[in-house]
Amino acid sequence: MNKYILSCCSTFDLSKEHFEKRNIKYVCFHYSINGKQYDDDLGQTIPIAEFYKIIENKNVDLKTSQVNSDEFISYFTPFLEKGMDILHLCASSGLSGVYNSALIAKKELEKIFPERKIYIVDTLGGSSGGGLIADTLAGMRDEGASIDELYNWVEQNKLRLNHWFCSSDLTFYIRGGRISKASGFIGSMLKICPIMNVNNEGKLIPRSKVRTVDKAIEEMFNKMVKNAENGINYSGKCYISQSACYDDAKKLATKIEQNFKNLNGKVLINDIGTTIGSHTGPGTIALFFWGNEDRKSVV
Repeated sequence: MNKYILSCCSTFDLSKEHFEKRNIKYVCFHYSINGKQYDDDLGQTIPIAEFYKIIENKNVDLKTSQVNSDEFISYFTPFLEKGMDILHLCASSGLSGVYNSALIAKKELEKIFPERKIYIVDTLGGSSGGGLIADTLAGMRDEGASIDELYNWVEQNKLRLNHWFCSSDLTFYIRGGRISKASGFIGSMLKICPIMNVNNEGKLIPRSKVRTVDKAIEEMFNKMVKNAENGINYSGKCYISQSACYDDAKKLATKIEQNFKNLNGKVLINDIGTTIGSHTGPGTIALFFWGNEDRKSVV
């Protein structure tokens, strides 16, 4: 039995059942609604569907916070006390400061447990894209890979994980200042859906704009045809995450399943959780798959 744990952030947007089945530990980010703080606990405290109904109120005071270094120390310590090494996957440093918090905790804990290995990985990704990385590593672990082999592999391959996003509701992008009110108003009137991806620095970058959700779904599908490992013959897993727009996500999943005949299982559709959902609001679809090469050349 491997004497290490595989761990990640709750913002990797897999279900509690998925994490438990794959034996992937997770630590929770936080969010607050009108001053009351909650853990981003995969919908256990506030069901995801209920969360999106709550935040439809434009007057709701919604904030998020990352896991801090003290919380990481408290989270990691029981595993280290049991003589276990740790491989922890962090949400992108281009989107959150959680990677730095984990590094601070690692430095402190290595003084107390010098014989233990503590690997902290900046995945340069997030949502179910990080979840797909974690799931892939869990499979390698179950086949007998060592913690060093997992760490080396993920550092060499993490940029092959494609993250593509589109949004049909610009309300939260306007509210958060990511899109100006004027541009957002025009975009909403014209039913414009921005297409975005995560670049090599782990930052979310707008790539194009299309009109209507159906055209956005078609564009996302085309991105997978162009960029997936072995193209239409892709044989890996494919994950989708969505925020209160399951029917649209299902359309994309169905199109992928009908055309990618060698997929490893069905497309897994997950909920965008409360931390990321606090910034996207409803109407966001995200698509994740392994590509041929790193994201520097992906467009």
